[in-house]
Amino acid sequence: MTEKSDFYLAYTTCSTEAEARALAQGLVQAHLAFCVNIGPKSVSVYPWQGQIEQTDEVVLTIKTRADKIEALTAHVRERHAYEVPELLWVKVEGGLGAYLDWAGEWLSASSK
Repeated sequence: MTEKSDFYLAYTTCSTEAEARALAQGLVQAHLAFCVNIGPKSVSVYPWQGQIEQTDEVVLTIKTRADKIEALTAHVRERHAYEVPELLWVKVEGGLGAYLDWAGEWLSASSK
């Protein structure tokens, strides 16, 4: 395992697959993420405005580096359909060096 503590996973959800795909595409194109996994639909149960809600959602796992978190967060907030989008960060403790080197190169490249 290679120590690469500057990498993070972000977790968010979208209400539709189309929204999830558009968000993922924009993040990678802008070099704010080097990969976004779009998972299957899930059901979220949560309190909102005094009610317990139950909503079908699509899960996104976003892979990035610490220096991209602020810009990635702004990108998600500006483009997400939810008033308060879920966005959680998990620090990556390590991984395959060649993969993380490739990821770092993509994130360091200028967006077109």
